[in-house]
Amino acid sequence: MNNLPQPDDLFEEISQLIEQARNQVQRSVNTAMVQTYWHIGRLILEHEQQGERRAAYGKGQMKRLSDRLTGRFGKGFDATNLRNMRRFYEAFPIRDAVRPELSWTHYRTLLRVENPSARDWYAREAAEQNWSARALERQIGVLYYERLLSSKDRAPVEVEAQEKTEPLAEDPKDYLRDPYILDFLNLDSQPYQESNLEQGIISNLQRFLLELGKGFAFVERQQRIRTEDGDYYIDLVFYNYYLKCFVLIDLKMNKLTHQDVGQMDMYVRLYEEQKRGPDDNPTIGLILCSEHNHTVAQYSVLKDSQQLFASKYLTILPSEEELKRELERERALVQRKIEEAAREYRVDT
Repeated sequence: MNNLPQPDDLFEEISQLIEQARNQVQRSVNTAMVQTYWHIGRLILEHEQQGERRAAYGKGQMKRLSDRLTGRFGKGFDATNLRNMRRFYEAFPIRDAVRPELSWTHYRTLLRVENPSARDWYAREAAEQNWSARALERQIGVLYYERLLSSKDRAPVEVEAQEKTEPLAEDPKDYLRDPYILDFLNLDSQPYQESNLEQGIISNLQRFLLELGKGFAFVERQQRIRTEDGDYYIDLVFYNYYLKCFVLIDLKMNKLTHQDVGQMDMYVRLYEEQKRGPDDNPTIGLILCSEHNHTVAQYSVLKDSQQLFASKYLTILPSEEELKRELERERALVQRKIEEAAREYRVDT
């Protein structure tokens, strides 16, 4: 009698082995990163305060430490993240109380909860209920803990939370695409979440602006801006050496909204605070919307020299009509390539 596994059984057994191995890798990397950041926070606090609850560590010293760590280990050790590590240790001073099921993104979200009892409760629930970082953020945002405490009938509140809470992602690829994991391992972070259409348009816009020859110097693509409350990504960043200022470009695959304008205004203000040098002119923010071939160029400048500066950049930056034509051309080109690839795929299969 032949006891060898059948092809389907063999496939399933091998698949389970691979999934178990990948999950082990994900858990190992996440645990190592969280524990390392906890220890870094402890060392920083002990060094700067000698165990006392007083601020004695200047911004300059933190910046120098950040620069040296970044030079040796790559991304992930900017001053903001180092301060988050210190806050992490302060909020969770007992190492054994740090839950290995939770990611660094979970803990950065928990740091925004000021009430220690609420913070500990959210950490415990997130681990036991397999909340994703996004689900944890939602529960904190709707005051789940506080509503449970004040509610005489807890059942409806718990049912609502379960219905609107997504489970922790099981696919290890979700963790290996996490920018914090990529930074910790010193891997190249790519904007995986971008659609092919948006990615293609951004690539062509980058070349288009450089080909204009009007002083554009490329700085970075999908540049991450860190804040205490989260990370944000700017599609394209240029520096214009005629205008002597940064130019931030964000592409939206829909019609312009108030939220888009508010987001760009935040980007500009962050750039003014974090990136702009003393000899630079005010930062420019440019929003491009491509849905239904509709283009909106929204310039955002700060400080008192708005009108004076506006007259300068209008002669340097591409006009709205130029941007509209380029967006329409590139959208059609990229869309055609996607459709051709889809047809080829259907023929091959």
